[in-house]
Amino acid sequence: MQTPQQPEEKKQFVREKFSSISPHYDLLNSLLSLHIDRYWRWRTTRLLSHVPNGWVLDLCAGTLPLAMELTRQAPARQVLAVDFCEDMLRAGIGSIAGAERSRRIHPVCGDGEALPVSTSSCVGCTIAFGIRNLARADKGLSEMLRILKPGGRLIILEFSRPTNPLIKPVYNFYLNTVLPAVAGRISGDKEAYQYLASSIAAFYEPEALMSMMRASGFSGVRRVSLTFGIVSMYIGDKEAV
Repeated sequence: MQTPQQPEEKKQFVREKFSSISPHYDLLNSLLSLHIDRYWRWRTTRLLSHVPNGWVLDLCAGTLPLAMELTRQAPARQVLAVDFCEDMLRAGIGSIAGAERSRRIHPVCGDGEALPVSTSSCVGCTIAFGIRNLARADKGLSEMLRILKPGGRLIILEFSRPTNPLIKPVYNFYLNTVLPAVAGRISGDKEAYQYLASSIAAFYEPEALMSMMRASGFSGVRRVSLTFGIVSMYIGDKEAV
C-alpha cells in the first residue's frame, strides 16, 4: 500500500489508522506475536535497571504496555507516556484502571517531534515500535536527546528484517499475508496492518538508524538483535557532563 510521504500527511494517516485499531490493539499484539511481545518489553526495560528512580519518557506509548512494564520493574519510577493518538492512550488508560502502579504513569497526548517535556528532565527514554511511525525520525531523535539528563539512556525497540535464509521467507509470508488477513478481520481495518508490513519493509537498515542516532548526538550506540532478528533494541546514551 502507498503511505503518504509528506510529514503532516503521514502524521494524519498514522493517527487515523491507530485510532481505528485501538480497541483491539493489545489483543492483536499478544495474539500475533504469540505473546513474545511481553519478553521484548521485559528485555527493553531491563536496560534501564541502573536508573530505578526518576522520570522515564515512554514515547509512542500507545495503549501503555511498556509503561506498565517500566513501572513494574522499578517501584519508585515515574513514567511520562506520550503518544499523538488520543484514542490509543484512552484505550490504555481503560485497560490499566485499578492497577496500583498506574498512578505512576502519566499519559500525555503529544508529538514526538516536538515533545512537551522539559530539557534534561528524564533519566531514560523508550520508544517501542514507534520510531518508524515518526514523519521525521531525525527530529524525533533530537528531541529524545534533548529531554534526557546527561548520562541518560535511550532504548528503541523496533521491528527488523530477518536475514537468516530459513527464517526470512517464513517471516515475510506471515508479515505480508497472514498478519493483515487475520488482524484485518478482527480489527476491521486491514489497511492498518498492511501499513505495518510496508512500514517495516521501508524502514532504515540497522546501521543507518544507528548512524542517525550518532548524528543526533548519542554516544555508545549499539544494537541487540532478538528472536531471530525479528526485532532489535537500539541503545544510545547522552554523554555525561
